[in-house]
Amino acid sequence: MTENRLIAQEVIEAVGGTENIQSVAHCATRLRIMVKDKEKIDEARVENIDKVKGAFFNSGQFQIIFGTGTVNKIYEEVSKLGVNEVSKSEMKEETKGQGNKFQQVIRTFGDVFVPIIPVLVATGLFMGLRGLLTQETILGLIGLTPDSINENFILYTQVLTDTAFAFLPALVAWSAFKVFGGSPVIGIVLGLMLVNPALPNAYEVAAGTADPIMMAGFIPVVGYQGTVLPAFIAGFLGAKTERMIRKRVPETLDLLLTPFLTLLILSILALFVIGPVFHSLEVVVLDATLWLLELPFGLAGLVIGGLNQLIVVTGIHHIFNFLEVQLLANTGTNPYNAIITASVAAQGGASLAVAMKTKSKKLKALAYPSTLSAMLGITEPAIFGVNLRYGKPFVFGLVGGAAGGFLASLLQLEATGMSLTVIPGALLYLNSQFIWYIVVNVVAIAVAFILTYLFGYSDKQLENA
Repeated sequence: MTENRLIAQEVIEAVGGTENIQSVAHCATRLRIMVKDKEKIDEARVENIDKVKGAFFNSGQFQIIFGTGTVNKIYEEVSKLGVNEVSKSEMKEETKGQGNKFQQVIRTFGDVFVPIIPVLVATGLFMGLRGLLTQETILGLIGLTPDSINENFILYTQVLTDTAFAFLPALVAWSAFKVFGGSPVIGIVLGLMLVNPALPNAYEVAAGTADPIMMAGFIPVVGYQGTVLPAFIAGFLGAKTERMIRKRVPETLDLLLTPFLTLLILSILALFVIGPVFHSLEVVVLDATLWLLELPFGLAGLVIGGLNQLIVVTGIHHIFNFLEVQLLANTGTNPYNAIITASVAAQGGASLAVAMKTKSKKLKALAYPSTLSAMLGITEPAIFGVNLRYGKPFVFGLVGGAAGGFLASLLQLEATGMSLTVIPGALLYLNSQFIWYIVVNVVAIAVAFILTYLFGYSDKQLENA
């Protein structure tokens, strides 16, 4: 008997035998088992089975982490032992009614973003390293200047750091199609349409170096690089549209008509309705932020620091590139940077609290890298993979951001540049502000960490996440 067959048998016995198993499915790393009676599961025994990297009960499923590749082999052996197989989408149908509506929405949001998180974490590391290695102060330590860096090396670092965010809508649309039952390849193409080079680049429009294309004289059309919600909405509607069309077209025409009509309908909606709505929202948010920055007594930092990561969730935060450029051009300093740095650091603090408090090996393996990514300036993994998924950590992250932003505003911290935050961002404060910059970040992290650790998370939430 093979090793994987023995493991499969142990798994079945540890969850109460075949008579306690309603169905089994798997994803990229986990064996997902629907059981009839949760009390019959011997979790300690499961945890001690060879090759098992963790196990937990979640959304009506007992999920056992085996890792990529291994889970496929274990699933095959479990299936051979007479357990009822279902697809992952069918299992989701069985569990979709579990939890309240808000929990279901958050769970679905998480299902879309969790597969994307590894590349965002990697991108965050690349960005942090590039920020450190290309700063004048760091280069000066080895007798170099920014002009000394080879242009081809700079180009290579841009490929490393810009690709995931330039094509983020394609990743989001792909995952959304997959989660909502559409064809992922159609999602990829739809997402790529949102960032087609023929469209004005979103970052260039935000910086004022490019203008939107005005369709019909009043609809502003731009690329949607770095955005989240437009691609998420397009992916959701696209998957539903594809399934609706597929039910209605003859099988002989399915291959021809279904992808054609899906892409035609959703490209029109995404480019001319969904996208422009968010573009218009960007302008409103930018004007409101400029007004807020003028508020006295630290109120600017309190409000912006508290709300910034909510704006990151919408995916329209790249508009603030223009704000930072404008501040630097007009005054030579950037007070906005310190405030948003506090909001970024706070989300990392909340994610760190979850990582340290949970006993779930799987959640720790997700939360610790997400925390590191946040400390390097990229909060998407922490927000979508951890904090927003469990609700309160995200809220307490906002509170920490407000506290840190309030202090940054009171201390009148002003960066000498832009686009760097938290650890790499310290390079923008290598003057008399450096110590206070550290203090602001520590305060933001500490407030978010303490509130989350004490009141924001318990492993009971794993059942509803």
